Amino acid sequence: MRFERREHRPAALVVATPLIAVIAALALAGVLIALAGAPVLTAYWKILTGAFGSRLSATETLTRAAPLMLTGLAAAIAFRARLWNIGAEGQFYLGAIAVAAASAHLFGGLPSLIQIPVLFVTGAVAGMALLLLPLWLRLRFSVDEVVTTLLLNFVAILFVSMLIDGVLKDPLAFGWPQSEPVADAARLPRLLDRSRLHIGLVIAIILAIVIHFVQSRTVFGLQSRAAGLNPAGAVFAGVPLARTLVIVAMLSGGLAGLAGAVEVMGVKGYVTTDLSPGYGYSGIVVAMLANLNPLGVVLAALFTAVMFVGADGMSRSMGIPTYIADVTVALSLLSMLVAVFFTQYRIRR
Repeated sequence: MRFERREHRPAALVVATPLIAVIAALALAGVLIALAGAPVLTAYWKILTGAFGSRLSATETLTRAAPLMLTGLAAAIAFRARLWNIGAEGQFYLGAIAVAAASAHLFGGLPSLIQIPVLFVTGAVAGMALLLLPLWLRLRFSVDEVVTTLLLNFVAILFVSMLIDGVLKDPLAFGWPQSEPVADAARLPRLLDRSRLHIGLVIAIILAIVIHFVQSRTVFGLQSRAAGLNPAGAVFAGVPLARTLVIVAMLSGGLAGLAGAVEVMGVKGYVTTDLSPGYGYSGIVVAMLANLNPLGVVLAALFTAVMFVGADGMSRSMGIPTYIADVTVALSLLSMLVAVFFTQYRIRR
């Protein structure tokens, strides 16, 4: 037996791949739930009702999905061009602290109509800066960006911790390490009253549609795909590889920084070192579950948010550890990687 690369991937197979991966992951996670002594179907029903069973839970699920969409888009754009951005977590935090500092000390007096877009740009630029440095090291010295982007996550979080314990510390926080809050004019409008659901969700969905159009219908999209499929062939065909990767890095880092800005301006209002429950790393899982498709990122982020939010309700009602959600998401990623492999290769005897 041997693996033979497919010349053409059937569209139905590509579409079915994420569904197969999720079903396989749920089946494997069901074994763990059964070992914990709980009925599997009841546990999954509790997850679903915990995520959408009430107005509060549904809005919380959608609120959690917004930053996951943005970090998922950040990973999808970079990975498609074979730029391995593992640093979305650090870019998220840098975008968040840049927004808090800018709103508190620079733009706090501006009206919402001006201040909110300015802060979005500020957060995105901060995220860009943190990714352009590893890209420069790769292009100039051939340094592996997997290592540099991963390590910069810890540098960025420690830097944020230093700021919120120092020059940006909120004097009204009674000693609690948190940044100064953003101005009231910088808070994102709510989509529903008496909820935390904000306009950042709409922005994330619009960006996914725009990025899908750019990747599928523009010259830059073709160049970025070519850079990911075969860098040497792309250069031979006349693709400006370095310039393409710089634009990809700006988009990827900017989206991760924007995710931090959206979380601060839409949910928390200030920055703490536990602002992100792992949005940057979860964004990688979201991107892979979506098969690097921007529109698929929206659905993959929603699935991930359902697992995280619904697992809390399941845990309270059935006494099952919430880590089942982490295991299920991780199994989904592994199943997706196996499924993607078999969309590219077939078994021959």
